[in-house]
Amino acid sequence: MKRVLCILDDGFEEIEAVAPVDVLRRAGLEVVMAGVAGKEVEGKNGICVVADRLLDEVAGETFDALFLPGGPAVMKLRENQRVIDLIKRYSDAGKLIAAICAAPLLLHEAGLLAGRNFTGHFSITEELPENNGERVVRDGNLLTSRGAGTAVEFGLALVEMLVGREKADELGKSIMV
Repeated sequence: MKRVLCILDDGFEEIEAVAPVDVLRRAGLEVVMAGVAGKEVEGKNGICVVADRLLDEVAGETFDALFLPGGPAVMKLRENQRVIDLIKRYSDAGKLIAAICAAPLLLHEAGLLAGRNFTGHFSITEELPENNGERVVRDGNLLTSRGAGTAVEFGLALVEMLVGREKADELGKSIMV
């Protein structure tokens, strides 16, 4: 079974985390939501989520993909060297890294966006003018998406990259996308 690590910190964008996690789990993937500072993580809009594990607990485990939701949490996470180093390790290993909304800023901090095609929320365009504004963009092992309004589409793209188009199409049909 493929495994996905989702990093959560206070201020994450709820739809951008929960919708893709739901889609991935419906596809039969194991998704571990890991809290950076604690297991109880409060989203941008005050919705609290209980993470499956702490990030420190899963640091040495093997995952097939890293998923980074957006929201104001990104501004704290981009200064967290442990998270940036984790992103670099996934990139060096050629593993899938998925970032939505403002989370491409984390990819930028890790030095992964130079010469790459990516998208993100319009609010990151001043810092990352190469943001192409498309809904979902795949460039090699990077998958990026614009924001909350593209969260299900982004989740289905993750499913496609991890287990194939047939499963993504089947799931999309079942949830009436």
